[in-house]
Amino acid sequence: MKIKRAIVLGIVIWSIGILLYSISYYIPILENAETQANLVLLIAVMPLVWLGCNYYYKKDKQTHGYFVGLTLLLTAVALDALITVPFFVIPNGGSHYSFFTDIGFWLIAIEFLVVATLYWYIRVYPQTNALKQ
Repeated sequence: MKIKRAIVLGIVIWSIGILLYSISYYIPILENAETQANLVLLIAVMPLVWLGCNYYYKKDKQTHGYFVGLTLLLTAVALDALITVPFFVIPNGGSHYSFFTDIGFWLIAIEFLVVATLYWYIRVYPQTNALKQ
């Protein structure tokens, strides 16, 4: 597994996700801005992880998608713990505990793993399996 490549992709995905999450507060569509921002992030993560996997698998066809997704997710979680929570959540009355026990966080975490694993089964596995035959 190309860990450095996956970590860099995780940083890019996290950065774009935070940017989209923040921008969504300035475009009022729903009454609850927090719910709206979470929905934007939930929708944005799918193509971001898919494109991240597309880029990752240009150089490595051996690593299972679950492990790539796990690396992307753990990178985002580390950045959330070090940056998002201290600078955005705690000043608004939240905490690490409230952030990491929120159901929205876990839905997005599962989404990281599912999208990366599906990418592997749809785009990578058929190619690697065909090469073995």
